[in-house]
Amino acid sequence: MAFHNKKIEDVFLELKTGTKGLTEEEAEKRLNEFGPNEIADDNKISPLRIFFEQFNSFIVYILIAAVIISATLGETIDTIVIGIILILNAVLGFVQEYRAEKSIEALKKMASLRATVIRNGREKSLDATELVPGDIIILETGVIVPVDARLIDLANLETQEAALTGESMPVKKRLDALPEKTPVADMTNMILSGTIITSGRGRAVCTATGMSTEIGKIARLIQEVKPEPTHLQKRLSELGRFLGILTIAICAIVLVGGVLIRKEPLLEMFIVAISLAVAAIPEGLPAVVTIGLALGVQRMIKRNALIRKLPSVETLGVTTVICSDKTGTLTKNEMTVKKIYANGKIIDVTGSGYNATGSFLSDGKRIDMKEIDYLLTIGALNNDAKLTDGEVFGDPTEGALIVSAKKAGLKIEELENNYKRIDEIQFSSERKLMTTIHQFNGEKRAFVKGAPEIVLELCNSIYENGEIIKLSDEKKNEIHRITREFADSALRVLGFAYKTVIDEGSVEKDLIFVGLEAMIDPPRVEIKASIEKCRSAGIKVVMITGDFELTAKSIAKEIGLEGKILTGIDLDKTKNLDEIVEDVSIYARVNPEHKIKIVEALKKKGHIVAMTGDGVNDAPALKNADIGVSMGITGTDVAKESSDMILTDDNFSSIVNAVEEGRGIYDNIRKFVEYLLSTNTGEVLTIFVAILIGLPVPLIAIMILWMNLVTDGLPALALSVDPHDKEIMKRKPRKPKEHIITKDMITKIILVGTVMMLGALWLFHFELSSVQEIKVEDNKIVGDWSYTGSYFDFTKNNPLTDNTNLNEIIEAKKDVLIKFPMTMTFAALVMFQMFICLNCRTEEFFFRAGFYRNKYLIGAVTLSILLQILVIHTPLNIYFKTAPLTLFDWAIVIMVSATVLAAAEIYKLIKKYHKINNNICV
Repeated sequence: MAFHNKKIEDVFLELKTGTKGLTEEEAEKRLNEFGPNEIADDNKISPLRIFFEQFNSFIVYILIAAVIISATLGETIDTIVIGIILILNAVLGFVQEYRAEKSIEALKKMASLRATVIRNGREKSLDATELVPGDIIILETGVIVPVDARLIDLANLETQEAALTGESMPVKKRLDALPEKTPVADMTNMILSGTIITSGRGRAVCTATGMSTEIGKIARLIQEVKPEPTHLQKRLSELGRFLGILTIAICAIVLVGGVLIRKEPLLEMFIVAISLAVAAIPEGLPAVVTIGLALGVQRMIKRNALIRKLPSVETLGVTTVICSDKTGTLTKNEMTVKKIYANGKIIDVTGSGYNATGSFLSDGKRIDMKEIDYLLTIGALNNDAKLTDGEVFGDPTEGALIVSAKKAGLKIEELENNYKRIDEIQFSSERKLMTTIHQFNGEKRAFVKGAPEIVLELCNSIYENGEIIKLSDEKKNEIHRITREFADSALRVLGFAYKTVIDEGSVEKDLIFVGLEAMIDPPRVEIKASIEKCRSAGIKVVMITGDFELTAKSIAKEIGLEGKILTGIDLDKTKNLDEIVEDVSIYARVNPEHKIKIVEALKKKGHIVAMTGDGVNDAPALKNADIGVSMGITGTDVAKESSDMILTDDNFSSIVNAVEEGRGIYDNIRKFVEYLLSTNTGEVLTIFVAILIGLPVPLIAIMILWMNLVTDGLPALALSVDPHDKEIMKRKPRKPKEHIITKDMITKIILVGTVMMLGALWLFHFELSSVQEIKVEDNKIVGDWSYTGSYFDFTKNNPLTDNTNLNEIIEAKKDVLIKFPMTMTFAALVMFQMFICLNCRTEEFFFRAGFYRNKYLIGAVTLSILLQILVIHTPLNIYFKTAPLTLFDWAIVIMVSATVLAAAEIYKLIKKYHKINNNICV
């Protein structure tokens, strides 16, 4: 339905709404009728597709072919068991990927746009998906329009509509109705979903949501494509391909060696070789990385840092500089007017925060409110903030001005009715000035507020004690001196002026100065400790503020920030900022455009930079930084969309927490990469070397696949949620180009894999030798029969008849007897991997690291061991061709597999010894 060609009152009538908005009940009803305000996602991956994609692997194709061949040859048990394990592997992969998709989906939902609406006559902030036709939405500079809507009032409103029309220039908006056949690009009385408010403010009534909007009709324009893999995932995929080629080569040797050297059946060796390839290639690594990142990001949310893009987690771990805005990030963002200068005197204001109770004192005595009445009136009217139930909607500085006016007993609504605002010149960081024009007693009056030095330059008179007198140079110097005194006390100072407007072209000239209001936004309590944590972590903290140099210095001193200070003027004069940027920790009186210069200088010096911002003009700097950080509370939608991370509490400490989490997530990824590669190396070496030295194949295909299932899944995932090292923020940032697999990790992988192989083969050879020593003497079987169990229908030293060829029976049963050495090796390899898993979680000595801190890991290891016991000591052993083990056998298995832990501890000891010696030499 078209609304651009209707008058505002007709639009209200048709949408059954009004200036007070909808009731909550009506909004709920319309939400059920029209559905959520969102674009349908045709690219959403279905759970069924995720499941079947688990089979989309060349190796799995070959394994499926092997299952079909086995079934054709009548190997029923092998066919069923391998088929079940394949499905279980697919289920495990599905669970991991599906959980990762859900986690990322939840993040997208949390990062969705917010909107301010009027419901039940009151302003309310809600998720943009909850908007319905008939809602009255509030529009401000920097807001991304979430719906199609008809404008009902505005002030200098302009929008950027390139997403819809391709027109890069801002579009000036108007209120009057347009012809019915007006093209979308010319609908200047409408605002459209996906466009951006570039200047001004206004209100509009929602006319269409979701797929009914103009952008919904061309949804493919903004249809989100499937996210690109992170750099980490790409590197791991490349690693997986390399390992795959290497493993297939080794498996080919195993296949040929088993058939030609050991004379094993071709089909059996083919299945063993393919099973080994499946076990050795870490196919699930990208999925485990994704879910590890997603779970880590969920932890960050609890610490008030919302990550919009998963690759940012990697970058957080290497951040070397955090450039932070002061107001609201390093400070509380609860501005409170503490000092006033008017009528030639300084007045103290009591009270704090947004509570409108307090007194105005001069020399400790209450003053007559008439002395400051007009100053407070200008502050209250040249103002876009709203104060409702102690909560400020809008700029905190403007909120403080309203609170100071209310403390003096001024009634804001009455003032707004008496001084009807008819026009305005918006504040900008370049002008450092805001002017509003009001209708008052038949004349136009301009109220101006801004930086004191800017306001004073525009004034030629001063209002004192009810009279307007010439503003002398002496008086100007006095005001400048008072301004500096306030700034020295870390107060933010605003100057106020007015004039009666006669000539529209000179609104901001020849003003009448009225006074100053000075406010403070105290530092957050936890900031000092966070900056100290950054210092010990090798991260430089830089404060960027638009406040005076003296104010910036005072706050910096209070929060423990040390370093040189530069102003915006200094930045403009400095040609080679990169030569001095390392020494500068404070930037004062700067514009958002200066942030780009700071970021580029730091990056030129090789730093990884996190930059905060909240305004529209901050967007380029946020995009240019390695990590763009926007404010969740005060940030504009444009800033949020340009950022990689959103602070839900606007707190600097949340950035530090996010860096800590980023480091921890990366550490955990390295832990399970090391674990998977170490254990897979051990498995491959065990079978490969066995073939090379002429031993029988120590494991059958089912055993290999089972190991892959019980050891590569839950234990690896449990490592991804391992608690962070307590010393993690006492380490310097890692180098950005450092590969996830370091030389040290390669050494450990080779060491651990070799120990695993040697232990498994020693155990296999030892038990196999006992089987081979069984022979016949005097028509009796002699040798160690402890592992024959129920496989023979006779017992030790049981004599046979003369007609029985005992040697033939022994040879025929050898393939049954070998089950025991295989079972011991099978159990040992699983236990080896459990010890490796526990060891991989720390660089510290095992028993000092508190392995019990990760309850998920303990649970995963326990479950894996129980599953292993299940296929050895229950009727399932028929299918897995395993033999029951005694407690003594298990004791041997544990002692042999524990050698890998001992080897890892010795390696740590040697490494620590060399480190101490190197430090002494230095």
